[in-house]
Amino acid sequence: MNASQQQLIAEITREVIARLEARRDGGSASGGADDGVFATVDQAVKAAAAAQVRVAAMSLADRGRICDIVRRMCADNAAEWGRMELEETKLGRLDHKILKLENIRLTLGAESMATEAMADSTGLSLIEHAPWGVIGMVLPATHSVPTMATNAINVVAAGNTAVFSPHPAGAKVAAHALRLMNREIVRQLGVANVLTTTEQATIQAAEEIFRHPDVALLCVTGGPGVVRAAMQHGKRVIAAGPGNPPVVVDETADLDHAARSIIDGAAFDNNLLCIGEKEVFVLRAVADAFIAAMRRAGAYQLDAAAIDRLTKAAFQFNADKAGRTHAHVRKELIGKDTDVLARAAGIQIPDRTDLLFGETAEDHPFVEEEQMMPFLPVVRVPDIDAAIAASVKAEHGYRHTAIIHSRNIENVTRMARAMNTTLFVANAPCYASLGVEGPGYLSHSIATPTGEGVTVPLTFTRERRITTARGGLRIL
Repeated sequence: MNASQQQLIAEITREVIARLEARRDGGSASGGADDGVFATVDQAVKAAAAAQVRVAAMSLADRGRICDIVRRMCADNAAEWGRMELEETKLGRLDHKILKLENIRLTLGAESMATEAMADSTGLSLIEHAPWGVIGMVLPATHSVPTMATNAINVVAAGNTAVFSPHPAGAKVAAHALRLMNREIVRQLGVANVLTTTEQATIQAAEEIFRHPDVALLCVTGGPGVVRAAMQHGKRVIAAGPGNPPVVVDETADLDHAARSIIDGAAFDNNLLCIGEKEVFVLRAVADAFIAAMRRAGAYQLDAAAIDRLTKAAFQFNADKAGRTHAHVRKELIGKDTDVLARAAGIQIPDRTDLLFGETAEDHPFVEEEQMMPFLPVVRVPDIDAAIAASVKAEHGYRHTAIIHSRNIENVTRMARAMNTTLFVANAPCYASLGVEGPGYLSHSIATPTGEGVTVPLTFTRERRITTARGGLRIL
């Protein structure tokens, strides 16, 4: 028996022991230890650690099979999982929940992994992209299964496994999808618990994942609070934080195309996307024509009185010790359909209205806050300088996403440089930046605070350089 065979037997033995221990300690919520759902964080992490040894030893072709399982299961179960997620979270639109799962096919997997090589007269150097181990991953309520799926593809392609901490509002559907994915991975490749989670999704469970010694790396997709919590534990954190993407429409834009694109992006899943168009700054010279184009494209315009009523329903206003008033988004209207917002605004709207919009001031709460509702504030500005300055202010330095509609390349370039965002889109809906009706690839974790950008398999790797100097070789 050679060394590699001995190593494989040892790895299989460790996995079997871990699975037996998991069953002894209570196993998963489904009654077995192969489904990936465990009673405690420690069980979930240990099971993922045992599986990671096997995944790291796999060929890229076999890791690619796992990636394909996740992609295919999302597509095959898109209607069911989308319905389950909407019923559980009460956020967004069913048709777009389904589309998000079908679009998992756009996520990069094992096909993007490669070893780099450098050679010259002095020798040979190989750069391998090695796994970290077990990745702890926090999921948002807004895109529970889609975020889990894109993250799963990325981490497994890189040779890792993952333990997930779903948001409590989307935990049931995440656990359901994770169980089915694990069963299919076991059936096809014989490796259990490549993806794990706990029976109960709690803040305490997330904290345990953050500090568990066998979790090598953290990836957090959510609000600033959970990002700050993850960063307290001395581990590397890949943080997908908030966004408040501005849109500029200048005097050279194709206004009908701009209106359709903005509606498509801002209305998608009732504006739950962190990349979604959240406020528009339109140059005064074309503002009336742009508003007319929005109406032609199917958006419904609110007058000042309706916007005021909607604002009071959508925000809570509190004063700080200095007497300054601060607006906070009420959860009740986040991700709700336009007819729900219309009732809050005291109006009736036509059936199948995708987006509400209306004119506001630059300092309006709907401009300043990431409100995640299908209402879009439109602000008139005198010129491109004012539009870019207002966009920088509204984006709050999140460095997330910004959009412009213009046929003036100088304006496009100036805004792109001023915003310095991770994603910058010109003359298209926001989602074109993630490979949907545009070039590129998809992930639901866009690491803006920590700078990794749209996550890919290489995001979850460590660089390992192997060098052989020519002087150390015997030339035969």
